[in-house]
Amino acid sequence: MALAVCLAVVVVLVLVSLGVGARSVPLGTVWQVLFHDDGSSDAIIVRQLRLPRTVLAVAVGAALALSGVVMQAITRNPLAEPGLVGVNAGASFAVVVAISVFGVTTVSGYIWFAFGGAVLAALAVYSLTSGATRSSHHTRLVLAGAALAASLGACTGVLTLFDTAAFDSYRFWVVGSLENRGTQALAAAVPFVVAGALIALALGPALNALALGDETGAALGLRVAWVRAAGFLSIMLLCGASTAAAGPIGFVGLVVPHALRLLLGPDLRWLLVFSLPGGAALLLVSDIAGRVVVPPGELEAGIVTAFIGAPVLLWLVVRRAEVRA
Repeated sequence: MALAVCLAVVVVLVLVSLGVGARSVPLGTVWQVLFHDDGSSDAIIVRQLRLPRTVLAVAVGAALALSGVVMQAITRNPLAEPGLVGVNAGASFAVVVAISVFGVTTVSGYIWFAFGGAVLAALAVYSLTSGATRSSHHTRLVLAGAALAASLGACTGVLTLFDTAAFDSYRFWVVGSLENRGTQALAAAVPFVVAGALIALALGPALNALALGDETGAALGLRVAWVRAAGFLSIMLLCGASTAAAGPIGFVGLVVPHALRLLLGPDLRWLLVFSLPGGAALLLVSDIAGRVVVPPGELEAGIVTAFIGAPVLLWLVVRRAEVRA
């Protein structure tokens, strides 16, 4: 029943997203033109402009939240989020290279560069931690991800510093936006998101055993290395596709798992399932809010999620310090 309520909330937010913007469309009209293209201006706005953007928000939000649950389970770090494994830094560096070296200036052109950079960065982090012992693996994963992200961030900064044209194109992508992405970005991202989601959902029971500790999981018959590798693969697919399509959108993978954990408890099987509508709802709310707070312009979704996520992160850090004290 709770899952049905969450899905209903997402459906309502989808309809609101299709109707809200620089030109508002009544919900009745949205429902009518959604299933019947009458060629009107409202139909063009809803079907060609806002529908791909809304579906992309659902896919990206669900992917980031689901990858956040997996990331926190693998690292056993409640402050972990998908960008921790260098995905965002790798995608950003690849986009700058695509713009500066190859002269790519369109989203459809550099989405594959972004995905490739995200995958290579994630693989680099995983290879750096492959020789770690079970007890130190998650610590080395965090350190390797932070070090790689810092290195790639520095390289990105150097390229944009000396190439103003690359910086002008890059700055519109790096804030994390759902605007003007088009159906090409959606079509490129969805297959990878679906594949990553299926892997993550299948890992629910194994991640529950892994949460007890590597030694306990191995004693229960769990193949710890394979479970961690499969979880890392799902993170790579989910984060790589979503970052390539919409740019680096932070805090969704941090806020949603914690909110769900407070409501549902620690069972990762439920957290994985509910993170899909939870992440979609958060990114839809952020995208809708960004359209209405500064009319006639709009704030990018990545900026709004940062406004939401930053206070939550500070609260989590203070709360953990109080618990330890």
